[in-house]
Amino acid sequence: MSNTILGIDIGSTKICAVIAEERDDDLFVIGAGISKSQGLKKGVVTNIDLTSKAIKNAVNDAKRVAGTNFSKAMISISGVYTKGINSSGIVNIPNNEITIKEIHRVMNTAIYNANILSEYDIIHVLPYNFKLDEQNFIDDPLGMTGNRLEVFVHIVTAQKTNLNNLKKAVSGAGIDIENIVLNGYASSISVVKEDEKELGVAVIDMGGATCNLVIHSLNSIKYSDFLGVGSYNITNDLSYAFHTPLSVAEKIKVEYGSLIEEEGDSEKILELPIIGDENATKEVSFLDIQNVIRARVEETLIILAKKIEQSGEQLGAGIVLTGGMTKLKGIKELAGSIFGDIPIKLARPKEINGVFNSLKEPSYSSVVGLILYGLGRSTPYEIDSNKTLNFKTNKINDINLDSYQKENFREEIKNEENIPPAMSAKHDLAAITDNDTQRGSRVSKFWQWITHLF
Repeated sequence: MSNTILGIDIGSTKICAVIAEERDDDLFVIGAGISKSQGLKKGVVTNIDLTSKAIKNAVNDAKRVAGTNFSKAMISISGVYTKGINSSGIVNIPNNEITIKEIHRVMNTAIYNANILSEYDIIHVLPYNFKLDEQNFIDDPLGMTGNRLEVFVHIVTAQKTNLNNLKKAVSGAGIDIENIVLNGYASSISVVKEDEKELGVAVIDMGGATCNLVIHSLNSIKYSDFLGVGSYNITNDLSYAFHTPLSVAEKIKVEYGSLIEEEGDSEKILELPIIGDENATKEVSFLDIQNVIRARVEETLIILAKKIEQSGEQLGAGIVLTGGMTKLKGIKELAGSIFGDIPIKLARPKEINGVFNSLKEPSYSSVVGLILYGLGRSTPYEIDSNKTLNFKTNKINDINLDSYQKENFREEIKNEENIPPAMSAKHDLAAITDNDTQRGSRVSKFWQWITHLF
């Protein structure tokens, strides 16, 4: 039995589409396509038609190679669109046994308690800690017994206008959106190990126009942020500093980009064409090029270090760097000097079967993460962009699901999303029952409806 997944990483400099199949718990890439980004600036859609064409070109190439017409995709969203919020919720457990319903209910309570602005939509609700009665740091409360369940979640929201423009661009390319995934979250899925998550780890995807930051703590993401600077800013700096065309500056960065001075570098000279005069050239020392690159990368890492410090999170497993900018020689050493004693690791995406060797490069961490996300290899519990509760557990067959039928279970859980405010910690079940006699038949009927659901 096979399961087909299409992932589309919509980046500021490139759009990458990958089609993969899961066969007997093994993953195979069967098609991939890449196109230059158009109609996007720092992850924000500025021209829907151009973005649609770029997405369509990448997807069509992937379909052509795969020999399939699959068009339902996991798509990435840049951190530029988003805002992260931490929240918590508490619910009483009527039957003292925690089922999926209780987990879903307490997560919805955390959503209700969060201060989410009206112009934002929820992309992810990620529980990083559960607390049962007085016991903290519960890995998985499913099947446990207790009186009160508390959850601490990280909620990723996105601006509705920008989100709708992204959806229109994808739809214009003839693609149905299966789910929307934060870029940094997707990258972390493909580069972080389970033990690193337990200890606390920051993942920075250093892309073309942005750096996306997420911090894992315990079960899931606890902090997310972004910086609107990427490797393309280095290209701009080189072009501006030496008055050379952007295409030449990009070539210099790719071929000579280094943050480490080596023997003989002081003697190297490059002749660069000058903007506006095709026949004229300018001699530039190799050290001057290194200084320009180093200044930009150093500034970027310093800002990211401040963001990590402001998060207040403990990083027992250190910092993982991935993305295209990490290909610069010496970036690990420079990061080490800036982040201090925190361990630094450069990471490539997890290897998957297939002949596409380019997908092993760090610049493809996000698209590989989208594929893995689509196969459920993410966090134990999550409410996704479709407002559906996703979960992975080995205990589902052993837990009493009351009247739930397994084949209809996920759909019924999805329909429970509209839990009224009365289910929050501010208006818990005990308060309803205590005031039942005072509120008359209307409240009594409401209580009967609640108990029927829960």
